[in-house]
Amino acid sequence: MSMKKLLPFVFLVFWSALVTAGAPATVDMTLRQVSEHVYFVEGVPGIATDNQGFISNAGVIVTGAGVVIFDTLGTPALGQLLLEKVRAITREPIVRVIVSHYHADHIYGLQVFADLDAEILAPAGAEKYLASDNAKERLEERRFTLDPWVNDDTRLVFPDRYLDEGMQFRLGDVEFIIAVVGNAHSDGDLTLYVMPDRVLLSGDIIFEGRVPFVGDANTRHWAQVLERMETEQLVALIPGHGGVAENPNDAISVTRRYLSFLRNRMALAVEEFVPFDEAYDAIDWSDFEQLPAFAEANRRNAYQVYLSMEAEMLGEQ
Repeated sequence: MSMKKLLPFVFLVFWSALVTAGAPATVDMTLRQVSEHVYFVEGVPGIATDNQGFISNAGVIVTGAGVVIFDTLGTPALGQLLLEKVRAITREPIVRVIVSHYHADHIYGLQVFADLDAEILAPAGAEKYLASDNAKERLEERRFTLDPWVNDDTRLVFPDRYLDEGMQFRLGDVEFIIAVVGNAHSDGDLTLYVMPDRVLLSGDIIFEGRVPFVGDANTRHWAQVLERMETEQLVALIPGHGGVAENPNDAISVTRRYLSFLRNRMALAVEEFVPFDEAYDAIDWSDFEQLPAFAEANRRNAYQVYLSMEAEMLGEQ
């Protein structure tokens, strides 16, 4: 075939591959070093479809014998950009991906790393999400709201292993502890502790400097987990959203106090049979209303907690 005839064919193949892969992410993404082995990228505060979906964090641990990734961001394009950032600092293989929880803004980048044959670990409970109509509906919604970065080739990636309980493993010079905390923020949550660096990657169990999105979380268990975490002596804490906590215990405390405040106020309203709207409007939110995402998340959070407190009092939880 002549070069003249070959060029249109090559262009067609290239264009087809580009369309299949989706548009590349063009957001600003910086891989920041937190400690000797730990790096992370930080999404901007906002709703799930802001900033091309780059609103959550991902961690990277370089061990000398391979790389461990913690969460993979909200689109395959972001996952690919994360991989490019990793490749700029090391050629070590991607050995393992640890998923803090199965929410869309943390998992759609998984397919990039699954295609590299990295082992994927996730907390027990994630299978409930993957089998749910919500998972399928969310993916369809993101194919529309995050088009072209999420497209028809974006797929839900199942983990290689579900963890019912914590585990400890070593890779290269680094010892890791995975703590499975159960259905706290989602159907299943875990955290990753990098022992020699004393760095905790918390997923969405903790939010730094912003109001969390509660969703259908078990807030009772979530608050209990955070109370235990407050006793840890950490060098750094990397949350699922927001920057590295300069004072890890403060970051833990803010999230725990917010959840406890929600639960206490909503429990009182339920006990006294006060309708939600009336109860919400009567509450003084001044301790939290200055936090980012308060306006977007707080009323919805309060309503979800109101419903869950009703269920708890009826013995359904």
